[in-house]
Amino acid sequence: MSNQWLKFAHGLDGCQYRWVTKQQVGPTLLPVITQGCCAPLAAEALTADQAVDLAKAFKALGDPVRLRLLSLITSAEGESCVCDLTAAFDLSGPTISHHLKVLREAGLVTSERRGTWVYYRPRSETLSQLSGLLATPGLASVS
Repeated sequence: MSNQWLKFAHGLDGCQYRWVTKQQVGPTLLPVITQGCCAPLAAEALTADQAVDLAKAFKALGDPVRLRLLSLITSAEGESCVCDLTAAFDLSGPTISHHLKVLREAGLVTSERRGTWVYYRPRSETLSQLSGLLATPGLASVS
């Protein structure tokens, strides 16, 4: 066996091959937006229409940019201007507008145009629905 192969086999080659360690990380608990009284998923089956509506919302939240946008909008006092939201990302204005459109079409936010700017507000009824759907009785909420 060549000397170079021994270095690779024992993880000593510092040029191209490096040791890679895999560390298992447990799940991260996210804060609960509102505490639901019951868990509809555990209590009763969803209707087909309910499942379609909720799937749209969850699909919209499946993108990290949209999840962060929703977080910025809900944490703001009252409403958020698209100009402020765009400044928080390293993305173009049209890309942010596309993500906001997906959130709006999923029923997670509402928008209002004032002149050249659009202002966004969270739809608390939809967020409460999602929170209540995922709430599990007997488990403590994380804050």
